[in-house]
Amino acid sequence: MNKIFWPVLIALTLSACGTTPGTQATVEDRTGGQAATTATAGPAGGAESTGLDGAGVAGSALPGSDQYAGDPRKDPASPLSTRSIFFDFDSYVVKPEYRSALEAHAGYLKAKPDARVILQGNADERGSREYNLALGQKRAEAVRRALAVLGVSDAKMEAISFGEEKPRNEASTEEAYAANRRTDIVYADE
Repeated sequence: MNKIFWPVLIALTLSACGTTPGTQATVEDRTGGQAATTATAGPAGGAESTGLDGAGVAGSALPGSDQYAGDPRKDPASPLSTRSIFFDFDSYVVKPEYRSALEAHAGYLKAKPDARVILQGNADERGSREYNLALGQKRAEAVRRALAVLGVSDAKMEAISFGEEKPRNEASTEEAYAANRRTDIVYADE
């Protein structure tokens, strides 16, 4: 467990320390509330939410529509819509590109007292069933630990493995294998 925990903790700490503050921008609150949210431009030009208290994950509707106003997890423009964390071959290291999605899920879980997630680890068909079941569990646990580092209580998370049993793509190509090496974030109330 320490072989995974410390590298993930160090990577998250270094990536948090490596950001430089950008220019402040005011974001319009279209949910009817009084507070405005601010965002800072990140090192890659993207926007990072300034807080994980749930204000940065509030639902927003498309102009002229209230389709996503109630549940930000359903909004395709929200980082909460990213529900799969993909892994390299024979690896269970969470890639830095999923940091903003994990931060958004952590903020949502911390803001909603009754929210719980099931982290479903998966593997491609290469390797034995036992090996793939263990690898899927390690992938689910890696995402669980990353969310825990971001402040999510262990009681709100469950990590399980499906191994190779629930492929997203059943072909035997590299693209299919890449689609199957993942951990899916599933909310218990969905």
